[in-house]
Amino acid sequence: MIQSTRIAFCETDFLIDTHDDERWRFADRLTLDRYWNGEPAEEARHCEVRMLWSDTGLYIKFGANQREPLIVFDDRDVTQKRIGLWERDVCELFIAPDTRNRRRYFEFEIAPTSEWLDLIVDWSKDEPRDWDYVSGMELSTAIEPGKVTMAMKIPWTAFGKTPRAGDTWLGNLFRQVGSGDTRGYLAWSPTMTQTPNFHVPEKFGEFVFRK
Repeated sequence: MIQSTRIAFCETDFLIDTHDDERWRFADRLTLDRYWNGEPAEEARHCEVRMLWSDTGLYIKFGANQREPLIVFDDRDVTQKRIGLWERDVCELFIAPDTRNRRRYFEFEIAPTSEWLDLIVDWSKDEPRDWDYVSGMELSTAIEPGKVTMAMKIPWTAFGKTPRAGDTWLGNLFRQVGSGDTRGYLAWSPTMTQTPNFHVPEKFGEFVFRK
């Protein structure tokens, strides 16, 4: 079964750090409540995701339950992209604007500490990852007792195109939490690989832009 969600349009932009902005309530509520292999995840690790779009960019907000110690880098640095961020607590968006070429997609990662990573992945190339890619995304995070909120706004210039109402893009949403043998790999659309692997574009769901 293909996962599908609608992305609501907002007429006016707002600051990405206003996590309680009333416009978020118009966004469909997605829940990351399964691991990559389809097994149910503990409620203490669930993550709610909401997405919006405007004339200028794509908004994504992750609201993650956090009832275990944070796994983050000790030497926090938000001035540049953090290679290896996927080895710590992180939420991720993979998105392919061209439905005819799902094997070329954009990857965005955000950690509870506001550390980040953006890149282009293109499996038709010998070196599939473009680490020099610059999206210009904006980020905001908040750590509260039992919860972490992580939000991103990605400008359409990052994709080289702007969607129209009714367009469908492909993609997936993920959360990694914990460490060692109990590390959790949650996915909106489970990738169903033998070992944890998010880079499975064949399992991408649908993001439908609506007004």
